[in-house]
Amino acid sequence: MKNYNYKIYTPVDKLSSVERIGVANFLFEHLGKYGDKLKDIKHCLDYAMKEVSMQGGFVITCSDNTSVIGVVAVNETGMSGYIPENILVYIATHKKYRGQGVGKALMQNAIKYSKGDIALHVEGGNPAKSLYEKSGFSHKYFEMRYSGSKG
Repeated sequence: MKNYNYKIYTPVDKLSSVERIGVANFLFEHLGKYGDKLKDIKHCLDYAMKEVSMQGGFVITCSDNTSVIGVVAVNETGMSGYIPENILVYIATHKKYRGQGVGKALMQNAIKYSKGDIALHVEGGNPAKSLYEKSGFSHKYFEMRYSGSKG
């Protein structure tokens, strides 16, 4: 695998507003059908950077010296035991770089940087599911959600 540059952003060493927009747009484009609305992705990044009154978290970007080719975003939950301390919200690799170890390296960095356990949600048909399993994630629960009225 080529040498790529990984950078960690935290509530102390924050993404600038311009970087945050770029990362949000990257995630929106490269998560594809497994992603969320752009406004929800931006909210996750705001949470990680403590731009809202929340626990915080971190974002790791991977670049090839010219542009971002991968991103992972982790939010801290402020809990432990019954709920993991961290939730890996997004991980995405640029389409041109898939299968080259970028996602694996992002996952390894996220695990290394996290303090405590990590949870993530993945749809059954998502090809990234095997990456998560190879990284040591296991199935503990079947998640069910109720969506109340949303404005």
